[in-house]
Amino acid sequence: MRQQPPQQPPPVQRLRIRYAKRGRLRFTSHRDFSRAFERALVRSRVPMAYSSGFNPHPRISYAGAAPTGSASEAEYLEIGLADRLDPAEVSAALASSLPDGLDVLEVVESAGGSLADRLEASVWRLALDGVEEERAREAVAALLDAPEVLVERMTKKGLRSFDARAAVLRAAVVEADPTRPGCAILQVVLRHGSPSVRPDDVLAALRETSGLVATAALQQRVVQGPWDDADGTVGDPLAPDRDAADR
Repeated sequence: MRQQPPQQPPPVQRLRIRYAKRGRLRFTSHRDFSRAFERALVRSRVPMAYSSGFNPHPRISYAGAAPTGSASEAEYLEIGLADRLDPAEVSAALASSLPDGLDVLEVVESAGGSLADRLEASVWRLALDGVEEERAREAVAALLDAPEVLVERMTKKGLRSFDARAAVLRAAVVEADPTRPGCAILQVVLRHGSPSVRPDDVLAALRETSGLVATAALQQRVVQGPWDDADGTVGDPLAPDRDAADR
């Protein structure tokens, strides 16, 4: 019989990281990012904890990754360490090891609980190329008035139809970007679920409800975190960890 490998010790510390995907690096796939991040961990000599088994892997948990091609200011992951480190030191080490455009914004020590469970919704900004603001407002109103909007997306299991409207918590045309004339800016809050509704699905829903045919010159996630029904906002998923560290 094949001898079982020795069990790896559990992590002594867990760190949660918020990072951004900017510029050309927004076209980095999740697989490419994970490779770049693991190389950065090696270069910065972060003492990673590893999983047990015949093929141990560094303990990294990714949560709520943005679609390829989307910029983001709110991507999250968690790492498990074999030794305790100052989160600020890890932040500086990773920042110097990752390419520009994959930028570490914050590192905090985990206070426990599931990070993924805190990522309930996202705020997206979509730059609708060649769409005037008034036309965009009409399209958004039609979308919000619809009780259901079925869209289709090709998945690994084939073409799938689902309701995109159910995930739209809020949507509005916001102040135009002076660097993008003739380009309406749509801000939309999407509840996470299965299947996950993406910005492209929102554009498909706008086409279904109003006939607006638009492409997003830029899709940017600006916030990702817990949804507050009371005030209709998306919170900071790292706030509980930060508060625990300050006690």
